[in-house]
Formats: sequence, C-alpha cells, structure tokens
Amino acid sequence: MIRTDAHIHFFSHRFFSLLGADSVPGFTMPPADPAELAAHWIAELDRHQVPRPAIIASHPADLDSVFAARDAFPDRFVAAGMINPAASNLDSASRLDLLCLFPALHNFSLSDPRTLELLAAARRPVFIHCGRLSIGVRAKLGLPAEFNSPEAHPDRVRPLAERFPDLPFLLPHFGAGLFDEALALAAACPNVHFDTSSTNSWIAAAGLTLAHVFARSLDVLGPTRLLFGTDSSFFPRGWHRAVFDQQLAALEQAQVSLADQQLIFHGNFARIFAEKNRP
Repeated sequence: MIRTDAHIHFFSHRFFSLLGADSVPGFTMPPADPAELAAHWIAELDRHQVPRPAIIASHPADLDSVFAARDAFPDRFVAAGMINPAASNLDSASRLDLLCLFPALHNFSLSDPRTLELLAAARRPVFIHCGRLSIGVRAKLGLPAEFNSPEAHPDRVRPLAERFPDLPFLLPHFGAGLFDEALALAAACPNVHFDTSSTNSWIAAAGLTLAHVFARSLDVLGPTRLLFGTDSSFFPRGWHRAVFDQQLAALEQAQVSLADQQLIFHGNFARIFAEKNRP
C-alpha cells in the first residue's frame, strides 16, 4: 500500500540553533546543510516506501531549510512551514506548499487582519493546530513545551474556512483533544480536513479507541478528507513506522474498505498537493 505522510517535522541544524541547542538527549544532530539532511530523509522514506511527504519547517525563521530540501529533491517533498502572521515574511510564505499556523505557540489571533492577509496572498492549503499543543523537543531542552489558547479552538477556524472555501484546511491529530469540536467544524465546512498524525495520546484519555475515532471521522468527513500522517521528526528514530502500523490496524478493525484506506494513506494528499498546485 502506498503511504504518503502529511506530517513530518524537518528538524534542521538551523532549527536547533534557533532553539539555542547544540545537542538533544536521544537525538542525532542533523548536518549543517539541509540538502544533506534531505538526502538522509529520502533514504529513510525509500526504505519505508513513502514517496512524497510534507516536511514542516518547525520554526518561522527556518523556512529556507525546507526550500533547500525541496530544491534538492523537487519531486519528493511538499514544503510546509510554521508561519506567524504577525511576524513572517509574506513572500516566503507564498513559496510554501502548505502554511502551518500554530496560534497557541506563537500567540496570535486567527481573526487578526494579518492572518487574513496571509491566506489571501498565499492561497495555499492551510494547516491549523487546534487543541492542546505539546512539543517534546522543547521539553527535552527545558523550554516551555505545553501551550493552550482560546485561539486554538476549532470554532476560531470556521470564519477562515468560510471566507476561503476553495482552500483546504487541515487540522492535525483529529483536532488534538478537541475531537467533538473539530467534527462540528468539519460538518459545517466541507473544506476542513483532518490529518491523523502522531500517537494521539488524547484518545485513550478520552476513553476512546483509534478505530472509534476513525469511524466517527469517516461518518462526518467521509474518506476524502482524512490525510495520513506520522508526526515523525528526528533521527535515529526516523520515520515513525509504528504510527502507520497502528492506524492500518485501526482502519481494518473499523472495517474500512481497501479503496478508502488508499485515499487516506495516499490519494487525498496526492490530490491536494498535485504538481499543478505547487507555487
């Protein structure tokens, strides 16, 4: 089965420099050249048969790293990046394939006119992290790692999704703990999608199972608005194969057809990030 990962963090050398880190416990530090890191990822992705993932610049000042990776391997990477509408360069944002907004982390409002200007100018698919945000690499470095904000509620996404009905909006981690609220948003806005990434630890805390979450998501969004992701990020772990295995098992437990599984694992991503849609 083809699997195309919608959510890989590209932890570059510059990313760690921006966090003030020259080492992280349990992490292999990346080479200074992002193209070299990209080649390392290509070898890892080839080993797992992942043809063309989205790689995320995980700091607004590190967009050049994913551009370098995409330039080195133009047929292999979708370039995504964290954007702070209050501070980011609009020209750089327009070069991304996917805009990633983290209102809780960067302390901005989704209703800020600068957010609207960003989306109107870039006209790119938009990833918005809602719900609880926990950043493991920051915790390892002793930095603030838990973030929450009213601006990260799915209700705040609805005016944007309605204002830009032709733009796909992606909510990672099935809404990251605000599952019912994310489902309500998706029911109201047909351009809202979920990405399924990470171990989704909120599911067990909510008394649910991954199969149940997939079944409810399919009931509301159908098979064409779910995009598989792992939330992979660092070496030596590399591509987080266990997430794929868990999600495949959950879909089979939920008796999802092979055709719908293929949409989730590859087809929906391929449609949204078709070559003709690239900047």
